[in-house]
Amino acid sequence: MGVPSTQASNAIIYLTYGAFLVTGCYIAWRLRHQSKTEWLSSNKTQRGIPLALNFIASALGSGILFTYPQIATICGVQGLLVYALSSSLPLLIFGLLGPIIRKKCPEGFVLTEWTRQRYGAVGGLFLSICTLITLFLYMVAELSALQQIITALTGLDGLPAVIVECAVTTIYTSIGGFRVSFVTDNIQGTMVVGLIILGVITVGVETNIDRSLIEESGFLKPSLLGWQLIYILPVAILTNDFFLSGFWMRTFASRTDQDLWIGVSIASAAVCCILTLVGVTGLLAVWSGALAIGDEEGGYLAFFLLLGQLPAWVVGIVLVMVVSLSTAAFDSFQSAMISTGSNDLFRNKLNLWVIRGLVVVFIVPVVVVALKSPDILQIFLISDLVSASVIPCLVIGLSDKFYWWRGFDFVVGGLGGIFTIFLFGLVYYDGNTDLAGDLLLLENGLYANDWSAFGAFVAAPVGSLLWGFGACGLRLVFLYILSGIKGHRFDALDRPIPP
Repeated sequence: MGVPSTQASNAIIYLTYGAFLVTGCYIAWRLRHQSKTEWLSSNKTQRGIPLALNFIASALGSGILFTYPQIATICGVQGLLVYALSSSLPLLIFGLLGPIIRKKCPEGFVLTEWTRQRYGAVGGLFLSICTLITLFLYMVAELSALQQIITALTGLDGLPAVIVECAVTTIYTSIGGFRVSFVTDNIQGTMVVGLIILGVITVGVETNIDRSLIEESGFLKPSLLGWQLIYILPVAILTNDFFLSGFWMRTFASRTDQDLWIGVSIASAAVCCILTLVGVTGLLAVWSGALAIGDEEGGYLAFFLLLGQLPAWVVGIVLVMVVSLSTAAFDSFQSAMISTGSNDLFRNKLNLWVIRGLVVVFIVPVVVVALKSPDILQIFLISDLVSASVIPCLVIGLSDKFYWWRGFDFVVGGLGGIFTIFLFGLVYYDGNTDLAGDLLLLENGLYANDWSAFGAFVAAPVGSLLWGFGACGLRLVFLYILSGIKGHRFDALDRPIPP
């Protein structure tokens, strides 16, 4: 196996981190005179190309080296293309909804601010909790993936790299805030695009394919799971993107609506190509004999098993790519977490130095949980189920035709969607409460050979809408009866007067 020496691996990893630290601190020093508002957001300041690079850097992460090759080894070309398209096309939703939300909430910089304005404090807090938990899980997943990748590529303990990455991003993020994350993402996004293209081309050139394994693998044929994923993945990823404040902060940062569309369009196309290229390594791993056909449990290691057949210098390129991917994603989550928490929980009343202190303090529980090396895919799936339950009732409020839709309806609908998954589990598993509870956490994974995951992702949005409209109906009936008792005019369906 072509593995760089311990000294070479450490030099590659920590010199890359050192370069990011110096660059981030220099940018933060240049921005040292910015106000608290500028530290938290950069509304209407960015052009299309920088936005595109930022969306690319925020949409990726080192975890893609596990998940996309794995799905290729399970569902072949069909599953890989569905996953890549489902991950990239939802970025266009920010170009579609961003102008609408900015018009309705011009002073905001995250979706939760519009939610608070539209649905009230309780509705805003409900979405904020969902958002903060999701960002926390994504940060945990990123560090967990980094730790496992460093070990898989070099044989070294991944813990020091995790700690160094947290220190590096925390230092320059706490000094420069969102704006330094935005600028560093431009650099990291450019590096990621270049390194992935270089790395994948190198892997393709250096890999020897056994053509007899292509037909035997069955990767070119459709499958039942592949057809199920055509529904599951778009619903899961599209709704979950609403919880990622980093995307919304970049949406509000666009100088014009045209810049926003340029940014998300370029990013969507680039992300689709990148994820497809990364996922193809799963196919190559099987076709080259590095991974046995039908080894679904080992599919998440397909990328690394393939690298094991290649020269050490290829692994060196991949190491730089991994550090760039992880740092770009992690500092985006970090700045999004702090800006969202400051806005939603403290209404931006905290002193800037206190906010900077929170950046440092908050990183500790993230590292502690990440060191337990949780299942990365399952973390994403749990978050996806919650978002599929909450977002359908949220977006109803974007339409002026549903002016009578209230925060009570939104919150009940979101919670009802989650409860409906459990109810579906009771029916699907013949009343077994343990299995129904496991379905809420998708303990059997997304790739189980049954209809449980598919049913859960159907139950979540459908149940959410049913509970939401049911709650709306009960609320209106209650208010109608109450107005009759008190002798007041029933005004719950009156169109609100715009401010």
